[in-house]
Amino acid sequence: QVQLVESGGGSVKPGGSLRLSCVASESTYGDYCMGWFRQAPGKEPEGLAVIDMDGKINYADSVKDRFTISRDNDKPTLYLQMENLKSEDSDMYYCAATYACGSSWSNSRVFTYWGLGTQVTVS
Repeated sequence: QVQLVESGGGSVKPGGSLRLSCVASESTYGDYCMGWFRQAPGKEPEGLAVIDMDGKINYADSVKDRFTISRDNDKPTLYLQMENLKSEDSDMYYCAATYACGSSWSNSRVFTYWGLGTQVTVS
């Protein structure tokens, strides 16, 4: 079982940037497909980006020109660089892990392990 801890959230003005980090507890972190989600109260989690064990990346259309996902398997840490932030990006952001993502990566039910989240506020 892997434990995930996010950090890097905060308050920023529209057009600003933030870098989220997600530290994993396991040395086998490189065996997991990793993703970033965000969730507003009362709504389903929205899949933002995923990076699999081979480094293949997918983005949601809403963020693909502004957000960049990356991973460092040696640390082991997952990152989400967010640029040109908008007010509608305000949400709780979560990282998640699973053994296999596939084409359904944006479905939160595909992911087994979740962090507690970090709040992003753009205003």
